[in-house]
Amino acid sequence: MNIFHAIILAIIEGLTEFLPVSSTGHMVIASALMGIGKEEFVKLFEVVIQLGAILSVVILYFKRFFQTVGFYFKLVVGVLPAVVVGVLFKKKIDMLLENPLVVAFSLLIGGVILLFVDDWFKKSSVKEEKEISYLTALKVGIFQCLAVVPGVSRSAATIVGGMSQKLSRTAAAEFSFFLAVPTMFGATLKELYDFHKTHEQMFTGDEVKMLIIGNVIAFVVAMLAIRTFITFLEKKGFRLFGIYRIVVGLLIIGLYYAGYSFNF
Repeated sequence: MNIFHAIILAIIEGLTEFLPVSSTGHMVIASALMGIGKEEFVKLFEVVIQLGAILSVVILYFKRFFQTVGFYFKLVVGVLPAVVVGVLFKKKIDMLLENPLVVAFSLLIGGVILLFVDDWFKKSSVKEEKEISYLTALKVGIFQCLAVVPGVSRSAATIVGGMSQKLSRTAAAEFSFFLAVPTMFGATLKELYDFHKTHEQMFTGDEVKMLIIGNVIAFVVAMLAIRTFITFLEKKGFRLFGIYRIVVGLLIIGLYYAGYSFNF
């Protein structure tokens, strides 16, 4: 892995982390296409640069993060299901990351769902985060567990979960952003801890440089992506994202059966 690879992956992370298209799926495929998919540091890099992306949420919604204690309790309740699933099934999750067809079919199925989700959940009664109950936060957190399957998309799972609980598209998307902060921060700390246990020297100078560059780029790109996404979502909904997921999923399946080696 080199600086060029780090920049490409960071741009992908920033663009896709908060969109319902699966950042993990896109980065796994991109890493494989660039021939760096099996490198141990690459897997760590793909997780650690999420810190840059989640920092963009904190900056953009700074005031919302310093309003009430109840806000944080809702995030804790919402993140608990993912913590439990992550601890219990980490090895199986890592195995799924090595299968391009899992990513492809997850993108495909999720894409079909997004084609119709706007029609399924037309009526919404919850317009703002402060109206979300603890039970609703827990239910959205359970939906988030689906995102352990690469290609599902944490953002898509939580937004659809929120809309199923009568959250408006904007409220569901914003709560998905907020829920990403503790979820991804915890996942990053766990990944760093596991990496530290197996490496006497944590990072080389070049790896530190790539991590810094990756986080900065992911932060800037995610800031732009979030603002654009909310505006687009309010006007157009999810249909275009559904079409995009289907096209990418079919493309991966086509390449796989044509004999292309993704080198996961």
